Amino acid sequence: DVEDSAYHDGKDADAAIQALNELKDETFFIALGFHKPHLPFSAPTRYWDLYDPEAIPLPATIDAPEGATAYSLTNFGELRGYTNMPDDGAMDADLARTLKHGYYACVSYMDAQVGRVMAGLRRLGLDKDTVVLLWGDHGWKLGDHGSWCKHTNFEIDTKAPMVLSAPGRGSAGSHAGGLTEFVDMYPTLCDLCDIPIPDHCEGQSLIPLVEDTERDWKQAAISQYPRGGGVMGYTLRTNDYRYTEWQDAQSGEVKERELYDHRTSSDEAANVASNDAYRSTIDDLSAQLGAGWQAQAAVV
Repeated sequence: DVEDSAYHDGKDADAAIQALNELKDETFFIALGFHKPHLPFSAPTRYWDLYDPEAIPLPATIDAPEGATAYSLTNFGELRGYTNMPDDGAMDADLARTLKHGYYACVSYMDAQVGRVMAGLRRLGLDKDTVVLLWGDHGWKLGDHGSWCKHTNFEIDTKAPMVLSAPGRGSAGSHAGGLTEFVDMYPTLCDLCDIPIPDHCEGQSLIPLVEDTERDWKQAAISQYPRGGGVMGYTLRTNDYRYTEWQDAQSGEVKERELYDHRTSSDEAANVASNDAYRSTIDDLSAQLGAGWQAQAAVV
């Protein structure tokens, strides 16, 4: 076992705490990025010891979605490049649990570093007038859909945490149900700091949603992820559906479609794009996706 600062994220937390002490009497902006739980899954022993490996559950969905396209999933080469990983095929149950154990340990390690920085903020009395925005840059599959890593347009890879602490704004501890996107972060910070929001921003301030978490918000969130051969996957996430078009990046020709109905399957177990009952839904969602991000904005 080693001290937290033996790892990169512990050193970064130390640096952030030092910066807070140096800047406490000034207006400041600090951008702090932690590496974990990114691969490799390494963390001090005590964070592994927080979890009983035998109690770690295997994923509920271990098969590719019914009707998945050739573009839907990957061979998760990012993970296979590490020692003792199989070159192809599925991970067995013991290896899957070990990998999840490592992921859990890394999350707890990173969480502890966030806690150290927040404690430093409180110790200096800065927590009452400092905006803190915490987010993860993407999701991750831990054996879900029989796959690992990210690199897809599935919900589990594109949905990520975003937590905002804005003293005096909104209700602490509340959860907003509206669809939000990372492009909203910059205009939100501008809004909170009374800085004009630049016209080029593609997102919008989340403050109206923070102050009324039940209000109507965006029509949809948009994401994209590429595949080889000049193919791009564009995804529209509405309150009820996740719709993806795999398009030729040059011509725009739609090569494949995916539609997941979150009213019936939140784990995206079946691609229903070929189901005739969804034909009009697909037409509507395709038109909505084609309308672009501006058409999805919340009315404020």
